Amino acid sequence: MNTTQITTSQRIKAIIGGSIGNLVEWYDWYAYAAFAIYFSNSFFPDSDLNAQLLNTAGIFAVGFLMRPVGGWMFGSIADKIGRKRAMTLSVLLMSFGSLLIALTPTYETIGILAPVMLLIARLLQGLSVGGEYGVSATYLSEMADEKRRGFYSSFQYVTLIGGQLIALGIQLILQKLVLTETQLENWGWRIPFVVGAFLSVIALYLRSSLHETEAFKNKASNEKKGTIKELLKHPKAVLTVVGLTLGGTLAFYTYTTYMQKFLVNTVHLSKEQSTLISFVSLFIFACLQPIFGMLSDKIGRKPLLIGFGILGTICTVPLLTMLSVITSAWAAFFLIMIALIILSGYTSINAVVKAELFPSEIRALGVGLPYALTVAIFGGTAEYIALWLKKINMESLFYWYITACILFSLIVYARMKDTKKTSELDKD
Repeated sequence: MNTTQITTSQRIKAIIGGSIGNLVEWYDWYAYAAFAIYFSNSFFPDSDLNAQLLNTAGIFAVGFLMRPVGGWMFGSIADKIGRKRAMTLSVLLMSFGSLLIALTPTYETIGILAPVMLLIARLLQGLSVGGEYGVSATYLSEMADEKRRGFYSSFQYVTLIGGQLIALGIQLILQKLVLTETQLENWGWRIPFVVGAFLSVIALYLRSSLHETEAFKNKASNEKKGTIKELLKHPKAVLTVVGLTLGGTLAFYTYTTYMQKFLVNTVHLSKEQSTLISFVSLFIFACLQPIFGMLSDKIGRKPLLIGFGILGTICTVPLLTMLSVITSAWAAFFLIMIALIILSGYTSINAVVKAELFPSEIRALGVGLPYALTVAIFGGTAEYIALWLKKINMESLFYWYITACILFSLIVYARMKDTKKTSELDKD
């Protein structure tokens, strides 16, 4: 990459603008899940709470299904007209989706239009967050200098996790310090979506002034950019992205979004204990990402991936088995941190590894689309599969399912070349 035209201040601005936008996107995405228990009865008239939550969860799942569409749409936009424009459009769409949820009247006021508007808002958010990963991964990787790509790109997961933490933090503040449960159910659940829309405006401003990457500008005349036809000319890279993502995304959703429910339903900790453990462990997990990213810049990407693959394959069943039978909150925290440290070998560098697989004219689409498809299939179904196996008293099979998926990814890691040494980014 022609890095001489990019100053240090522009790189720092790129990290801030790209990362904050990513944080806002993921905050908006997780705020829906965090506050569903409060707003479900506003959109679905069924008096049964389980039915209300099921309907709300169904709309959440539809958002996952839209992520591959977003990966294709925004990946194509990023490859054709620029990374900066695609990221700006992505955060604008997320802002509109959050504002729509915040302002949508209840079922009691407008009838069936209420859940329809909620569905439309979630579709927009699914499109947005589906496109965000590939575009921001590409942007941060292309803006980094050759010696610090792992470090720069690691901030994508810092802010992804940060979005979860902020959503959880706002919920804790509203629950404990600001509103009663009745107020949260009546109108307080709208607050986090208003906050999300406001934060999106800030992120939109930051992204609108970002510097476009030299990698994109150097290929500005290429008419083949961002097309599925061009992407299919790189089948090995596409399949590698799927293999890279499969085990990692399943483990990520297990130890982050599902773990709070696991601690309550299986470990039988209180909701307060589970929330606190999840918050603290995720915070430490976020702080680990740049450390692992810097390590990959020193020793390469492959050793970290291999480390995650081997330890994930060996340790998943023992860790989750021990976690399921302990009674101490401190022991639960310790076991979860072991899992998250292992997982950091994947999360910290998966973005840059994928970006290093594709030439610039197809990079955002190549990173975003196969990743979004894999996440929708394996990450998006993790919680459902875990709960279903628990319901039929075969919960331990879920531990082996995760292990098998990580083993599959390990085989991919072992067979691939270290992308730090063969990076397509070096050819821009």
